[in-house]
Amino acid sequence: MEYIFTERAHLMCANMCFGIVMRINSELDESRIADTVKCLSSAHPFIRALISHEEKENRFFYDVKEDSQAEISICPNNVPDADSPEIIAEFERITSRDFDLSKEGMLKISVWPSGEKTVVLMVFHHLLADGRGAQELSGEFADHYVLGKQPVYAIEKLISSAAEFPGDSRLPFISRLLVNRANKQWKKENKRLSYEDYHRFADDFLKTDKVKHNLSVFQISETGQIAEKCKAEGVTVNDYLLAKLFNEDRIKRIVMAKDIRKTLKCYNPGALGNYSTAFSVEINSFEDDIFTVAKQVHEKVRQITAKPSSLYLVLQCYAALDPGLLDAAMMASRGRFESKAAEFIGKTFFHLDKAEGYSITNLGKTESEAIEDAYFIPPASPAIKKTLGVLTLNGKMRICTSERV
Repeated sequence: MEYIFTERAHLMCANMCFGIVMRINSELDESRIADTVKCLSSAHPFIRALISHEEKENRFFYDVKEDSQAEISICPNNVPDADSPEIIAEFERITSRDFDLSKEGMLKISVWPSGEKTVVLMVFHHLLADGRGAQELSGEFADHYVLGKQPVYAIEKLISSAAEFPGDSRLPFISRLLVNRANKQWKKENKRLSYEDYHRFADDFLKTDKVKHNLSVFQISETGQIAEKCKAEGVTVNDYLLAKLFNEDRIKRIVMAKDIRKTLKCYNPGALGNYSTAFSVEINSFEDDIFTVAKQVHEKVRQITAKPSSLYLVLQCYAALDPGLLDAAMMASRGRFESKAAEFIGKTFFHLDKAEGYSITNLGKTESEAIEDAYFIPPASPAIKKTLGVLTLNGKMRICTSERV
């Protein structure tokens, strides 16, 4: 039994699902698909888990079962490649309702024949994994399906307290003051949001929350040219992508996700769960030259990542807030749950009342013998208007945009 800590913020936050799409180098075999999922679930307990609630302590936990809780759908139509519109349509169908995690698992898999190859869509609830974890799990799927490589069992150990974070990452004074005030007010209000009430709200929310997805591809030569130019200018490809979004959308603030699993003692290689943080990057001015903007971005990112109190700010907020208050933040910010404390946190800290933000999650670059093509469909957080999901596989960079219409 594992109790949820950081992921709890995304338990009662609608539209926190995302996808990995792969075209893998082997033809479709339904029995081999089932065997691969079974092997993955043996190696990763959270694939066998539902989410249960301990009433007395108001704790949610992974209730690990004997069998896989992943849902597999075999789609009959042959698709020519991973770009086929049927793939995005299937993702939108799966995410058009809120997963009831007390009754169903956190992983949905849809599979298509693709000539002599197979296209696989893996849809993850945020409680199962973050983007990097999903990428690694997808790679394990492909390696087992194509190469027969057995996944390695990973012991799941979530972040259990703020003690996991660096000592100099403590919340700034004003933030601590506001969090403590909200916690005291929440206790005075003496309220609790049930998962069942949230689930009904989330289903209603998703009926009208329309998100469109668009794909763009940088071929191997284009990706290489961008990387070479970035290196010459002293910036990263991620700096370049943020600068491009800043210039194209004329915005001054972007939320960026960052993987921190290498800095956490609790993380075991291959484990699922969530080991990422997020921070905002702001620029001072727009410039016609994208690399001038990229250099601004590079310096801002360097400053933030070198300062633990900035890098771990969101996670420290999660740790300091009363769990029940955190549960209610999304609904209260949208006027669907009466709580001044939760409304304040939902609006002021996490901006969940309006979808006005911009974000980017770059899963980096990877190589695979088993996967021909792949891309990442990012989650459409309720606080975000437009988000970019980036994945570079075998030298080809793909960007999938999730944008509210």
